[in-house]
Amino acid sequence: MISLDNLLYKVSKPARYTGGEWNSIVKDWKRATIHFALAYPDTYEIGASNLAVPILYDALNRQLDVLVERVYAPWIDMEAVMRQHHIPLFSLESKHPIKEFDIVGFSLGYELTYTNVLNMLDLAQIPLFSSQRSSYPLVIAGGSCVLNPEPMSDFIDLFIIGDGEEVILDFIKICLAHKGNRDKLLRQAATLPGIYVPSSYKVNYKKKGTVDSITPEVVEASPVIERRIVAHLPPPVTKPIVPYIEVVHDRGVVEIQRGCSRGCRFCQAGMIYRPVRERPPGEVISAVGEIVKNCGYKEISLVSLSTGDYGEIEALVHQLSQKYSTDNFTLSLPSLRLDTSSTLIDSLPARRKITLTFAPEAGSERLRRVINKSVPESVMMDTFAAVFDKGWFNLKLYFIIGLPTETMDDVKEIVQLVSKVYQLRKKTNGRQLRIRVSISTFVPKPHTPCQWSAQNTIDELMPKLQLLKQRLYRTGVHFSWQDPLTSQLEAALSRGDRRLGRVIYKAWQLGCRFDAWREYSRYQDWLSAFKESGLELAFYVNRERPEDEILPWSHIDAGVTSNFLKKEYQRLLQEKETPDCRYQSCSACGLQRWHPQCQQKLNQKQ
Repeated sequence: MISLDNLLYKVSKPARYTGGEWNSIVKDWKRATIHFALAYPDTYEIGASNLAVPILYDALNRQLDVLVERVYAPWIDMEAVMRQHHIPLFSLESKHPIKEFDIVGFSLGYELTYTNVLNMLDLAQIPLFSSQRSSYPLVIAGGSCVLNPEPMSDFIDLFIIGDGEEVILDFIKICLAHKGNRDKLLRQAATLPGIYVPSSYKVNYKKKGTVDSITPEVVEASPVIERRIVAHLPPPVTKPIVPYIEVVHDRGVVEIQRGCSRGCRFCQAGMIYRPVRERPPGEVISAVGEIVKNCGYKEISLVSLSTGDYGEIEALVHQLSQKYSTDNFTLSLPSLRLDTSSTLIDSLPARRKITLTFAPEAGSERLRRVINKSVPESVMMDTFAAVFDKGWFNLKLYFIIGLPTETMDDVKEIVQLVSKVYQLRKKTNGRQLRIRVSISTFVPKPHTPCQWSAQNTIDELMPKLQLLKQRLYRTGVHFSWQDPLTSQLEAALSRGDRRLGRVIYKAWQLGCRFDAWREYSRYQDWLSAFKESGLELAFYVNRERPEDEILPWSHIDAGVTSNFLKKEYQRLLQEKETPDCRYQSCSACGLQRWHPQCQQKLNQKQ
């Protein structure tokens, strides 16, 4: 075990590394057969707000033979102290070095944390490349990023594709049966649906640089890896760890629904988390009560990709508001749609006016049709009017620039829409409206209809961003934007092939880490890494891909089929909407293969 008593005074926020939080679990190291380190490749404050980590922490700790502990990426100052004093990366619960665990499992939800993964392995004194780790912990990964696992395939022994709650337990059984025999363990794991062992596959490339084939080299490996899907949501975590310091989302969380059927064409989450699975209202209400009791939170977030689409959301919010009306209790509803009903808005508790967040994504109705998020402006204005009448005056609006087919006129309509919202507020009485407008750059993602699209070049993006900067700065409007250079890196890493492993490795060698943090962004070093690796950033980012090209993730079956995505891509170009299959006819996206309700609906259509 590692003693930090004489070191933590040298770093900012030492509570990031102390552990011992309320509801954390410390098992007897000697009694456990499998020692599992849950790793999140960003700071404690961000990782402690992640939903996947507590779910897996709870599920694995329920296994008698398994000990689970957490580890997060040390901040720059802590890394310097650890390297100076030769302290290996350690777990929070017991302070055991990570290299002493049997499994290190990374949660990969954002591509710009990839260099942090390498840095954490290096701090742990674990070889970075999987081919060099015969006697070290097994390094695995899951999360939304691994729906294209190829860029990280040189460093990860095994990927878990899809919902992890069931497959992780199946994997643990194999680990118990074959502990000490790494080769046999990986071969047996490859037979499980939802498991991808990259060392068991060979990738060939054409002369022009595109993928020619991805083929298994062992009999246990399947040519296609199917995303693992849980039919019903597992019980919610009602005794989560309560951090000692303020974290990004400092509140209790209940996942009320997983999946989204709206079909926004740019949205990867809306495609890879299908089908929609709702948690029963009674289970949600019970979970809220347990979290309040076990953690003392006065704010609970009802989480899903589209909270307003939950079937009984109005009744649920009303019941919770009534039950906790005297407890200074606040409900947080992220991901509200712009056609949210006035009844739902009326049911929100008025005790505390937190910020309401909406995502129009595009300023013009034409472009919203392109991305299949066609909410008429008149409906938006009705929603905003209802919000203002209720007494909510803090709004956050999300927009994307660089969407497929976007023109400068579409960008100008972002300004016009924000101005109309601002003017609408002036017509009502009360305090001044505060609008926060956040602009991000479109990143084409795998397993979406936009996966073939090119990302705008920097020269195309900058005039759009400059126009917004000039016209959105006004009293009451706070404007922020994502650095387009960062979005270029995200696009490359999200749609890259296995050759990007050497780019990531070189970037890390050049000092890249915390790439999503503006103060540590090293874009030029990334360009150098591409150049030294013999690859071009523009090849992965700014090139529109033909529909018959073999994509680096073609061997990963996310549920939605390539044929469906191609049809949606053509409808995008034609500015045609596709209705929500949850309320209208089945769109045959591919999930009917696994989901009985989808198959039943498709049969009715036929």
